[in-house]
Amino acid sequence: MNVNGALEVLDRMRLTNGAYTASVSNDYNYVWIRDVVYTVLPFINDPSNRYEKAYHALFDLFQTYEWKIDIHTEQKPQYLFEYIHSRYSTELKELPEEWGHAQNDAIGAFLWGVGEGYRHGKKVIRDGRDLQIVQKLVHYLECLQYWQSEDNGMWEENIEIHASSIGACVAGLNSVKMLVNVKEELIKKGEEALRFLLPRESYSKEADLALLSLIYPYRLVDREIALKILNNVTSLLERTNGCIRYENDLYYNEGREAEWCFGLPWLGLCFLELGMVNKAMEYIEKTKRIIPENWEVPELYIGGSDIPNKNTPLAWSVSLSYLFLTKTDMLRSEQAT
Repeated sequence: MNVNGALEVLDRMRLTNGAYTASVSNDYNYVWIRDVVYTVLPFINDPSNRYEKAYHALFDLFQTYEWKIDIHTEQKPQYLFEYIHSRYSTELKELPEEWGHAQNDAIGAFLWGVGEGYRHGKKVIRDGRDLQIVQKLVHYLECLQYWQSEDNGMWEENIEIHASSIGACVAGLNSVKMLVNVKEELIKKGEEALRFLLPRESYSKEADLALLSLIYPYRLVDREIALKILNNVTSLLERTNGCIRYENDLYYNEGREAEWCFGLPWLGLCFLELGMVNKAMEYIEKTKRIIPENWEVPELYIGGSDIPNKNTPLAWSVSLSYLFLTKTDMLRSEQAT
C-alpha cells in the first residue's frame, strides 16, 4: 500500500489559509480546531511548513475573536455561543447555527500542538501577539475552571464533565508552560480531577474512544490507567470497520452503533506508545482493511452495515491511518536490519 496517497488526500483538503477542512462533504466542509490539530500530526517532523501554517491560520482565527477571549478570561460563558467556537467556516469565521461549542478539549488540543510544534523546532509562534493569544487561552481555561467544567466534549454532545476534555487541557497547559505563565496549581487541579474520574470518561460513560487521546497523542496517563482504558476500548468498543465511540451512540445508528474508522489506527498508535509492539502489529491489517485504494478513509461505517457515510474522506481518519502505518513500517524496517 502506497502511504503517500494519504498525503495527496490531505493536500486536497488543505485550504489556502493553511487550515484543513474536516471533510469535503456538505455536512463537514468546516474547520474544527481539534480536527486540524490531529490532521497535521504527520507533518511535525516534516521539512514542509504545513504544520506551522495550520497553526498560523488558527492564531489568525483567535486574533479575530480576541475580544471574545478577553471577555471570558474575566467571566464564564453562560450560553454555548459565548464559548470560543469549536467549528468555523473555511474562511475561519464563526457560524450562526446553534452548536455544542463548549469544547474545552479543543483549546487544550491547540495549546498542546503549539508547545509540541515549538519543541520540534517548528516556527509556530510568529511574534509577541501569538504568544499573547497563548497566554489569554491559559487564562480562559482558568476562568472556565476547566477541571470541574461541564462541556460538550470531543463528540460535541451531552453536557457533562469529560475526562478527555480535562486531560486535553492538562496536556495543553503542560505543553505551553515554558512559553507563557501557567500556574502550577492550574495543572494540579486538572490532574486531581483525572485521578477521581479515570478510567471512566464521565458519569454516564465508562468506555469512550475519546480517552485514547490521553495515551496518544498526549502521553498523559500512567501505564496502569492506559492499560485499563485500552482494555475497555478493545473489549467494549472495537468492531470490524472501526470502533464505536461509546455504547448506545445514536449518530448514524441504524440498528447498531456506527463504527469510526480512525479507532483502529488510534488503538495501534496507543499500543506503540506503551511499547507493546506485538499488540500494535495486530492493528496493521485491521487498519489496512478500512483504507480504500485511493486513501479516502471515511469518517465511519453506518451502524450495522458495510456502507461508509458521506463524510468521506475524513481528514482525521486519513492522518491517524497514515501515522500508524508509517510508524509500523519504520519499526519493521529496523527489526529487519
